[in-house]
This record gives sequence, C-alpha cells and structure tokens, in this order.
Amino acid sequence: MFAFLALTLQMGHTVQGRMGDYWTKMEQLRTPFYGQTMARARYYYILRFLHFTDNNRNGVDRTDDRLWKIRDLFEIIRTNFSKFYNPSEYLAVDEVIVKFKGRIVFKQYIPKKCKRFSIKMFKLCDSTGNTYDMNVYLGKDRQRAAQHLTATHNTVANLTRGVEGFGHKLYMDNFFSSPDLYDDLAQKKISCCGTVRLHRKGMPKDLKPKTLRLKRGDIRVRTRGDLTAVV
Repeated sequence: MFAFLALTLQMGHTVQGRMGDYWTKMEQLRTPFYGQTMARARYYYILRFLHFTDNNRNGVDRTDDRLWKIRDLFEIIRTNFSKFYNPSEYLAVDEVIVKFKGRIVFKQYIPKKCKRFSIKMFKLCDSTGNTYDMNVYLGKDRQRAAQHLTATHNTVANLTRGVEGFGHKLYMDNFFSSPDLYDDLAQKKISCCGTVRLHRKGMPKDLKPKTLRLKRGDIRVRTRGDLTAVV
C-alpha cells in the first residue's frame, strides 16, 4: 500500500496523458520507476477496490454529508496540515479546481475553465504555497452558514479558525471579499486585502463606475474606521 500511495503521489510530478502511459515501454514516454515499483495490473487492481469507509458501519451520515465515503481520510489529511505546519505571515484564500470526469453528485461544470468538469475546493495557503486548511464545495444546499452570514463569508471564517489572533495578513479575490467579512476578521486580528465587487453589502454607493466617471490616473478613496476602499 505504501508503494501504491508513492506511485499515486509521483504521478502528480510526472504527468502523462493516460494512466497506462506510466508503464509504457515507448522510448519517448518510458518511466522505468513505475514498472520497477509495481506491475500495472496490480496497481489497477488496488485502485479498483480502494475503499476508505465501511458502508455497513453505524454512525455514517450519508444524507447530510456528500463526502462521507472519504470523510475520515479527508479530515486526517486536513487536520495534519495545521498540526505539523506553522504558516507564514502572509496567507491567501482561493478556490482550487480539481479535474474530475467521474460520476459524483457535487461535480461542477464550469464552461469558462479549461477543467470544465471538476471538483471545487477552497484552500487557505501561505506565501510558500503550502496548504494550511481546505474544504470541498459540496453544493449550495450543503452550505451550513448562519443566517446572518453569506456562504463565502462562512467559508473564509471556517478556513481561518486556526490562525485567529496571530496577526496574519490575508489576501483574496472579489469572490470572497466584503466589508462585513473584513470587519469580522479584523476583530480576530487578521488583516485583509483584496479586490471587491461593488454591489456587496456595505460598499460605498458613490464608488460605482457610472457615478465616478474617472479619467486615467484619477483615484478615489473612502475610509470607515480601519477599512479603506480605493478605486
């Protein structure tokens, strides 16, 4: 099993067009490491029957958790990220698209992405690129946000629970940014910076493009307490 896991991880570094190409004997594609470590038929056999949760085990929540088949494994990996690694001062929250064409209920279809059929994940990473926390997007009906929070606000709040109170600087794009989120994280000693959509609740109404009519080089600034919006 350790050899199987090692080969699976290594496939992320020596990317081939098809899985069978890792064992090919064609000179231009040949990578002897895979065949020397494990036969292709044996790898396929383990992959076919790989299973992480007993379907008959009591206590498995199949109705509310779409990730129940790998939930235990996912939580082990996720918690070990934060257990054994201290992130740098500068952090970023963003979505990650994982290509996937199999049959799964929370698979996403994003036509504008090169990976149109995929699984969407949200990650908290530091400036060195290491993952500190993550979760899988399971669909809008699976967002367990409080009534006064948006889904994106809840996502960022959950990902940053482990870094509250340490003075980290967090960067994000306009998918997550909002004045309410920045105010909330500032109380937890997390400074934020990012682009923002103008229709978000709490944004200054006089910063909309039709109102400003800015010329090249013009700047407009609005400040409220420790929060600053710049156009």
